[in-house]
Amino acid sequence: MNHSTESQGKTTITQPNGLERQRVLIVDDEADMAKVLQKVIQKKCECDTKLAYSGDEAYNMLKNWHPDVILTDVKMPGLDGLALLKRTKEIDPNISVIIMTGYATIEMAVEAVKQGAYEFFQKPFDNDQLARAISRSLERTKLLRENQQLYACLDGYAPFHGFVGKSPKLRQAVELIKKIADTDATVLIRGESGTGKELAAKALHSLSKRSQKKMITVNCPALPENILESELFGYVKGAFTGATTDKEGLFLAANGSTILLDEIGDIPISIQTKLLRVLQEKEIRALGSTKSYNIDVRVVASTNQDLEDKITKGEFREDLYYRLNVVTVHMPSLREIKDDIPAIAQYFLERYTKQYKKEGLSFSSTAVECMLNRNWKGNVRELQNAVRKAVLLCSSDVIEPQDLLAEDNGNQDNCCNLTLASLCNMTYREAKQHLIAKFSKAYLSDALKRHQGNVTLAAQKCGMERQAFQRLMRKYQVRSKDFKKK
Repeated sequence: MNHSTESQGKTTITQPNGLERQRVLIVDDEADMAKVLQKVIQKKCECDTKLAYSGDEAYNMLKNWHPDVILTDVKMPGLDGLALLKRTKEIDPNISVIIMTGYATIEMAVEAVKQGAYEFFQKPFDNDQLARAISRSLERTKLLRENQQLYACLDGYAPFHGFVGKSPKLRQAVELIKKIADTDATVLIRGESGTGKELAAKALHSLSKRSQKKMITVNCPALPENILESELFGYVKGAFTGATTDKEGLFLAANGSTILLDEIGDIPISIQTKLLRVLQEKEIRALGSTKSYNIDVRVVASTNQDLEDKITKGEFREDLYYRLNVVTVHMPSLREIKDDIPAIAQYFLERYTKQYKKEGLSFSSTAVECMLNRNWKGNVRELQNAVRKAVLLCSSDVIEPQDLLAEDNGNQDNCCNLTLASLCNMTYREAKQHLIAKFSKAYLSDALKRHQGNVTLAAQKCGMERQAFQRLMRKYQVRSKDFKKK
C-alpha cells in the first residue's frame, strides 16, 4: 500500500513496494501527443503509465500515484514543465524527470539541468531514443530508491564501536557487552572467524574504567610454546640461554588495563596451568624468578573452537575453562544476521569511498541480491574485504557482482548464480531482468575480451550491427577500454 503524509507544506512519500511495476507519468497539454507518447512507452518499456494534461494536474497526481519517471512538456498553461520539475524535486528528489519541448534553447536546457532534469529532448525526437531514455531513467530511480533503503537501514542506529545492524542476535551481543563492560569479570568471546571477536574485546575495553590505558592483544597461535610463555610472563636475566637482561611480560605490561588472549584454544597445556594461577591468584611469576608480582588485569579471551570438545579430548583444562567462562559473549555469523548484510555492506562502502576518494559509488540490485545469497565463510571480514576490493576495482559508478568478486573466480558462481528459490521470490519480470542482465553483461564482456576491446570486430562475431552492440554496452555499462591491452 502507498502512503503520503503532509509535513510543513511538503509531501513525504512512502514508496510503493519494490515488487510493483515502475511508473511513468506523461505530461503534455496536447492530448494527441500525450497519447502517442503513452503508446510508444507502453510498447517499448515495461512500466505502467498515466497521462496528465497540465502541470497542475500532474502535481496533484504526484501525491497519490508516486511515479518513478516524469516525462513533461515545458510550454503549458498554468504550472509549466520547469516549475513542475522544481516542485517534483521538493516532494521526491529520486524521481527522474525528462524535459521535452518544441521551443528549445540552450538557456532553457541549461536551466533544466541545473534544476535537476535527467534528460532534455527537443521535439520531434526518435521514438527509440526516447524509449532508451525512459529505460535509463527507470533504472536510475530504482537504484536511488534501493540506496535510500540501505541508508534507512543505518538511520537511527549509529554504529556501536564498529558493529552495524539491528538483527536480534547482534543486538543481544551488543547489549551484553554494554552490561559487563565496566566490570572486572573475565569474558570469553566465542564465534566463527571474521565475526568481530576482537572488535567486541575492544568495545569491552573502551567502555570500561580501564580505557585510559592501552589494551594488550596476544595472538596465541602465532607464538611457539617457549616464546609464548616468556612473552606472557616475562623472564629474568639468566633464565635460559640468551636471556641477557630482564624482560617484562605482557601481563605486567597490561597491569591496570585489559589483556585479550586471542584464540585461547590453541594455548598449550603447560601454559594453561600457569594461566589458571594468574586467574586464581591475580599474580604472575617471571621465568627464572622466585618472586611473584600482584597484578590488576582484566582478562578477555576469544576462540572460534569447540572448547568443550577439546576438554573431552584432554586438550584443554576444564578448570581453566570455567575460570574463563564467567561471562560468554557469542558473536553471530552472517548466516545468523542475514538481514543486516545490506546495512553492513553500505557501511563499508561509505568508509572506503571516502578513504579512496571514489564518492558516488552504489550497489546494483543484483549485487545486493548476490551478497544476500552468498555463503560468507569468512563472515564480516570477508564481506568487508569484498566491498573494499569492489571500491578499488569498480570501473563504473555502480558496483555489480563481478566487482565484488574480482580476482575470485573460484567463488564467483556461488555469488552470482541466483538460486531458483531466490528467483521465485521475485516477480516474473524482475527474475527475467536479473537473468537477462547477468547474461548480457557476461556475453558482451567476453566478446570484447576476445577481441581486445575492438567493438567492430566483437559486434561482427556476435552477428550484430555495431550500433546495436554499442546500445547494449551502454545499457549494461560495459566499456570497451576495460578490455584493451595496456
